[in-house]
Amino acid sequence: MVTLQHFAGRWYLQILRFLLLFSNIIPISLRVNLDMGKIVYSWMIRRDPKIPGTVVRSSTIPEQLGRISYLLTDKTGTLTQNEMVFKRLHLGTVAYGMDSMDEVQSHIFSVYTQPSQDPPAQKGTTTKVRKTMSSRVYEAVKGIALCHNVTPSYESNGVTDQAEAERQFEDSCRVYQASSPDEVALVQWTESVGLTLVGRDQSSMQLRTPGGQIMNFTILQIFPFTYESKRMGIIVREDSTGEITFYMKGADVVMAGIVQYNDWLEEECGNMAREGLRVLVVAKKSLTEEQYQDFEARYVQAKLSVHDRSLKVATVIESLEMEMELLCLTGVEDQLQVDVRPTLETLRNAGMKVWMLTGDKLETATCTAKNAHLVTRNQDIHIFRPVTNRGEAHLELNAFRRKHDCALVISGDSLEVCLKYYEYEFMELACQCPAVVCCRCAPTQKAQIVRLLQERTGKLTCAVGDGGNDVSMIQEADCGVGVEGKEGKQASLAADFSITQFKHLGRLLMVHGRNSYKRSAALSQFVIHRSLCISTMQMILCQDHQLFNVIARIFWRCFKYFFQRTLTCYLLDIGKKNQYLFSSLYGLTLEKRNVLNFLVGITQSFTFGVYISTYMCSHLVCVDMIRH
Repeated sequence: MVTLQHFAGRWYLQILRFLLLFSNIIPISLRVNLDMGKIVYSWMIRRDPKIPGTVVRSSTIPEQLGRISYLLTDKTGTLTQNEMVFKRLHLGTVAYGMDSMDEVQSHIFSVYTQPSQDPPAQKGTTTKVRKTMSSRVYEAVKGIALCHNVTPSYESNGVTDQAEAERQFEDSCRVYQASSPDEVALVQWTESVGLTLVGRDQSSMQLRTPGGQIMNFTILQIFPFTYESKRMGIIVREDSTGEITFYMKGADVVMAGIVQYNDWLEEECGNMAREGLRVLVVAKKSLTEEQYQDFEARYVQAKLSVHDRSLKVATVIESLEMEMELLCLTGVEDQLQVDVRPTLETLRNAGMKVWMLTGDKLETATCTAKNAHLVTRNQDIHIFRPVTNRGEAHLELNAFRRKHDCALVISGDSLEVCLKYYEYEFMELACQCPAVVCCRCAPTQKAQIVRLLQERTGKLTCAVGDGGNDVSMIQEADCGVGVEGKEGKQASLAADFSITQFKHLGRLLMVHGRNSYKRSAALSQFVIHRSLCISTMQMILCQDHQLFNVIARIFWRCFKYFFQRTLTCYLLDIGKKNQYLFSSLYGLTLEKRNVLNFLVGITQSFTFGVYISTYMCSHLVCVDMIRH
């Protein structure tokens, strides 16, 4: 317009006016509207009665829940209840299940009631075997009752004095406190068979025998469990005899190299793991006073080191962890949470690929994956053989490449080798699998897998966990979901969203995630459409001032606000119940829009602005004709 007027008059002011009027084409208000919408989405998630206890810790990403392609989940405490029940005690030559725990109890009772009686002559060898078995069972149960970090507490009338508690309180008033549910289950089992933990502080521990006597132990050293070492140990001195014993328990992969050679450990660990049991190996080593004093001197010196303190301390401890006597294997069971199976099935039908990352044994992880229907009945499972070098990894990857539509099960050690030499090839093959199970995974490996999925696929990931070892994975993912479990609230506090049960994840993603994404998309389209329409009208009418008066603009803003809030709060293309029922609708949000869709939207907005401008022009002409 300025050009047609040959830049007459104060043309530069007209250009400035048009620039200001055309600024509507830039949807500045979109950011504010989206932020307000996200606050509303977060409020609706917190207020949903069907997912009680859900907490939104990051209100900036609720719509990302509607575009998840990969779901990475922990096992213990996330898919399972983390309520351990003792199921089996294995001594190598004999195993005791739930139906034979009374035999274990009788062995413990016989040790304390008949410690020095000789067997009757007529029983001969049979009694000798029974006495030897009783001793073995007793040593195993004693090791389990001492090697832990459990502390008993008595909850009644605020009494805290231990001696007073033992006199006044019954066993029903005793509560065991520990960071690991596994240890609580083991201590509760030892109580059921006769050895009861009645007291503990930083330097001592007390056990009660079946006869009611109190056994006092002095805690000399304790080596807590870590995710890197996968074991814990304790050195105790029995006050009555002065005997010093080093007890240790841990995963079979690390304990196999610590205990004395035997031919049944690996096989029985595999058998118990295939039944879905969490296996721990318990061992002991008797120490003389001189041996312990020598160890203590070296241990204290290592802890006082300024450089490489952790390495030196670990080296000193490892010098003690040699040729230990294998006592027993313990197996505890962890039941699945309620509605885990239908939730995983719904998420798979929605187009998500589920990866289970766990620190458990391969057989245990595989059993849980089958029970949770992470792997369907008719689906083949490819168990990635252990590899230690580049050549073995190459051969195993070639064998895996020939498989089609099968779930992958791989250990953390093999995963590390594959990612070191064949990162691209492995991720390409793994991303094609409908389900992946990674066992014996370290926390750093979990975070690495999430990062590689993001880099290789460019798709959104969601990580779900409940423990401190899942924090790195949760923080690395695009959406982190923490489950409030029995291993503390580290994962819950570090996550973007916090839920109380895994089954709530289905509604969080399928309903709230999808609706948040659809509403944000509709809100964005409306704001951009409105801006383009006004700018088009301003351009066609060639007015260097506002087209609408103050009253019209007020009514327009009221209508705009009402319409935007309606889009934000109430837009539903399908009922919430049907959104969860027809989970395949979730996959439609993953489809990317192309340039053609964008151009069609721009054309529609431009055409709409032209129609309004044409109507306004014709109306003004008619009014002018009537006046004349």
